[in-house]
Amino acid sequence: MISNLRILLICLVAAILFWMNGAAQCKEYIIGVKGDTLNCKDQKGWKQGRWVIRVEEIRGEPGYEEEGEYKDDKKIGPWRVFTLQGDLIGIENYRWGHKHGPQQYFSTMGDLVKEESWLAQNPDKPTETVEVFDINDPKKVYLVEVKLEASTVPHGIWKVFEPGSGKVLQKQNFIFGKLDDGTGTANGVIKKEGDADGTTVVEKKEEKKDKPKPKEVAEYEKKNSSKKKIKVRTGETGG
Repeated sequence: MISNLRILLICLVAAILFWMNGAAQCKEYIIGVKGDTLNCKDQKGWKQGRWVIRVEEIRGEPGYEEEGEYKDDKKIGPWRVFTLQGDLIGIENYRWGHKHGPQQYFSTMGDLVKEESWLAQNPDKPTETVEVFDINDPKKVYLVEVKLEASTVPHGIWKVFEPGSGKVLQKQNFIFGKLDDGTGTANGVIKKEGDADGTTVVEKKEEKKDKPKPKEVAEYEKKNSSKKKIKVRTGETGG
């Protein structure tokens, strides 16, 4: 009996010390109904750990509550969205503080009504791949990376479902924020499987298009127009 009581006291003290250590890292925080530390802001003022955010109804727009994790002031991982009455209406996924991967939205009755797919920009590699035509051979296309114009873009399959039956009412495919033209491409972009860290790999069709060239491409060609051999990253892989 004494041994069990001692073990219980040790566990209780350990839990208290763990909680105090976590709270000590927070300049601001609140205590949840379960006694856990929520809405922590560290000494830099950055949001850290588990957060619960409540947005009240305003100008006819329904309020909501969302909960999930912050890391260094950026949303990360799954976030759940609820009505103010407590009904789950959304499961969103974040990476680098932006929507990334599958997103699901539900009716207040629990029916899945919409699925989205997003691609977030890696802040350490804020580029995308665009085509550059070979100056000496217009039929040959190279790939050059340019800065992305958005922090996150639609990328992948989007579906709208009929509540209750689950029937797919609408299905769209986005590639780098552009709607698929029906051939599995969008402006010549061919989607391929992503690598281990989730980075999407793309390559371009080897065909010339009658459309204005991006500013970066025009500057690149002008800079290298006098060179006989151009060293650029291509979409080819060794075989």
